[in-house]
Amino acid sequence: MHQPGFCASVLCPVSSAPHSASEVLTELCGGRPGRLPGFEAVRPHMESSASSPAAAPLVKRQFHVLVGVTGSVAALKLPLLVSRLLDIPGMWKCRSDPVLHIDLRRWADLMLVAPLDANTLGKVASGICDNLLTCVIRAWDCRKPLLFCPAMNTVMWEHPITAQQVGQLKAFGYVEIPCVAKKLVCGDQGLGAMAEVGTIVGKVEEILFRHGGSQQS
Repeated sequence: MHQPGFCASVLCPVSSAPHSASEVLTELCGGRPGRLPGFEAVRPHMESSASSPAAAPLVKRQFHVLVGVTGSVAALKLPLLVSRLLDIPGMWKCRSDPVLHIDLRRWADLMLVAPLDANTLGKVASGICDNLLTCVIRAWDCRKPLLFCPAMNTVMWEHPITAQQVGQLKAFGYVEIPCVAKKLVCGDQGLGAMAEVGTIVGKVEEILFRHGGSQQS
């Protein structure tokens, strides 16, 4: 498997819905090659949350979240991010196979690109679609939420074109989960680190709840 800093863009479907193809993130997510069986029911603590009015819309239907991962060192946080996303009520533990970009965008209720590196940010802002991830984004139904988490070196983040490109994604209707300031892996100190996993999961849950509630009404 490629090292996170040099890996190609990959997609990690997070859901209970069965569909075809082989796993792209078996090693990264700790699984073994081949299909992984899905759980037959929501885990017990998720079922008990159905009594809570706030959780009810999420429990009534299963959500499909498509996680896009680009070549940033912040991809090291992916296993933690995926495991925390699976704790959202209404999510089942199941990872499935890569399919064509149109099938993926039809399948997903929400897309999360975390981390979004500088290279892919530039591609998406310009409409370039030269790999599976950018093809899914280009084919994305803008009536459904797409969240992105920028992550890059501080100097790259502070480059004038970055603000333009982030602004372009927002103009498309995509939701930014802003990067944070900290000491980066390269040793630099400043803005550019991907948002904390808890922040990302909280935003996904908030939007799924809002999106699910609007579909129930």
